[in-house]
Amino acid sequence: MSSEVYQFFATTALGMELPLVQELEAIGALSLRSVRAGVYFQGKLEIGLRACLWSRIANRILLPLKTFRAENPDQLYGGVRTIHWTDHLTTEDTLAVDFSTSQSQITHSHFGALKVKDAIVDQFRTLQGSRPSVDPGRPSVRINVYLFQDEATVSIDLSGESLHRRGYRQEGVAAPLKENLAAALLKTAGWPKDPSWAFLDPMCGSGTLPIEAAWMASNRAPGLTRDYFGFLGWQGHVPTLWKRLLEEARDLEIRDRKKLPAIVGYDQDFRVVRVALENVERAGLRGKVHIEKRELSSCERIAEAGLFLVNPPYGERLGEVETLKPLYKTMGDILKQRFKGWEGFIFTGSSDLAKVVGLKAARRHVLFNGPIECRLLHYQLY
Repeated sequence: MSSEVYQFFATTALGMELPLVQELEAIGALSLRSVRAGVYFQGKLEIGLRACLWSRIANRILLPLKTFRAENPDQLYGGVRTIHWTDHLTTEDTLAVDFSTSQSQITHSHFGALKVKDAIVDQFRTLQGSRPSVDPGRPSVRINVYLFQDEATVSIDLSGESLHRRGYRQEGVAAPLKENLAAALLKTAGWPKDPSWAFLDPMCGSGTLPIEAAWMASNRAPGLTRDYFGFLGWQGHVPTLWKRLLEEARDLEIRDRKKLPAIVGYDQDFRVVRVALENVERAGLRGKVHIEKRELSSCERIAEAGLFLVNPPYGERLGEVETLKPLYKTMGDILKQRFKGWEGFIFTGSSDLAKVVGLKAARRHVLFNGPIECRLLHYQLY
């Protein structure tokens, strides 16, 4: 089965399609085609598993099984029943169905998911007299159905749960930056640019940006810390192939970890710093990533050259924006006065606050933080 060439689909957030294409190319994916919030690609099963293990930017890696018209519940049920489900799971396994619908006559996602589940379990009852049970949390096989303009695409979710869940962040803080968005910001900013370059996040929160920066610089596969993937319980899984990919990833990290540059995160809240330090520990980066309690105003350059990247609050109401203006002015002043020779990046969802920085952005990259359209502002500091 592993010699067959498959079509895969990697989902991601809006604005992250280009860096996702770049990283999928790097793992050997073929016939890449970018669409809104995702990338189609082809390859042997190994490429799909590599994407699950190595993608820093994807949310999910899907293996499409069939596409068919589903203008009503009967067509949806009938189309799902034409798939040979015994190729994918057994009666001893568990399943879950994720169903999303857009511009279609079936408008209720919960109803659609139930109809898909019924079609699968009814097929098993007919063929074998028993059926798999449902586990919405961590099923043996997660089935993804996307209904768009009355056309349904049924896929196996190889990732099982969103790939942004790396396994190191156990305790969150207010409005944490998702791990795959942090990775997309770093990749868009050109990290790691040079082995001698340092990295600094002066408002690091739970430490996501410094941790992702360290993992990228040490060539660590982001899936190594995860204990669950959707393909592990799938009938098409090849354990020997997965074992080889894991061993290869561990060997690469051991080889490259000693090359890490200075990677530093500051935050003014000692409780948040404690959470960040715990996350650094779980990420296997003790002694490799430095986190400390420090005010933004006392932030200093830590090397001759490096990357300054910050995800400050940007407020959604007018009063909040006004309150945050001094913070943005301070960031601009610090970049101008203390970070010559560095490249500065500020990620914000407020154009009003961006104006307060007082520096002209060399480039602006559009990325979405959830539903919020944001800009990654690039400042060249001479």
